[in-house]
Amino acid sequence: MIRIMTTLLKADTGRVVINGFDVEENPRNIRDSISLTGQFAAIDEILTGRENLEMIAKLRHLENPKEVADGLIHRFGMCEASERRVSTYSGGMKRRIDIAMSLVGNPKIIFLDEPTTGLDPEARLEVWKIIKALSASGTTIFLTTQYLEEAEKLADQIAILHSGKIIVQDTLEGLKKLIPPAKVEYIEKQPTLEEVFLAIIGKKEDN
Repeated sequence: MIRIMTTLLKADTGRVVINGFDVEENPRNIRDSISLTGQFAAIDEILTGRENLEMIAKLRHLENPKEVADGLIHRFGMCEASERRVSTYSGGMKRRIDIAMSLVGNPKIIFLDEPTTGLDPEARLEVWKIIKALSASGTTIFLTTQYLEEAEKLADQIAILHSGKIIVQDTLEGLKKLIPPAKVEYIEKQPTLEEVFLAIIGKKEDN
């Protein structure tokens, strides 16, 4: 589905319209208004973070690639790491620069294909913050994920796919109404290892 919507693959049947343009008839117009970030960071690890951003700006034929890179570096808090080779970055930092590259040219729609796959809990929360900020700023985000918690935290509308078909689409609250009310029982909830990890990291950052 992602490949079809981003003009990388032709559909066997049906019709897809993005920003008012038919994918089959106007692929160029669609590419000009979208960006795609896949499961694995598509960055050149030999280059620095800044050089990667400038390269994408040049490929999009922008007039001021250096200014574009500067703006995204400050926006994503990468000033200290921007002059280092990407090969020295952590997984979370690589994902951050990858998403920053997706914003070059201010696309109207960003496709994020399982953006937190393989990230540790702290890095995943960092990516969540970025996605929430992008959504709040008016950018439309099409996110695919296998983590149900991720969809619950980030999505305004949720579509569930099964055997290649969307079987239901609604808000989180709307989907919850499909399930009969649960019997209320009071039990003592034990913290998960992930909650313990994040609590410890948070305390260290406060200190």
